[in-house]
Amino acid sequence: MAWLDIVMNGALLVMVALLPLALYRVAKPKQDAADRLVGVDMVTNLLVGIVVLLAIIEGTNTTIDIGIVVAALSFAGTVSIARYISEGRVF
Repeated sequence: MAWLDIVMNGALLVMVALLPLALYRVAKPKQDAADRLVGVDMVTNLLVGIVVLLAIIEGTNTTIDIGIVVAALSFAGTVSIARYISEGRVF
């Protein structure tokens, strides 16, 4: 299974390499709130992907649960912020 380890490590490196680009999208000046929201969503998705890939590489099940919780909280946060941007109210 050496090729699978190479693919997993390659995917992990790609996700880590994309993380600074996503953070730049959040910190880039002269952006509106929707662009920053997309950047924050991209950062959280990359972090969830990194956590899940690390869990698969290490063979731990608990870490995958942490990734699922972070993904659920990220989704709820993204939906509430997007609704606040579009309608001016959260609920």
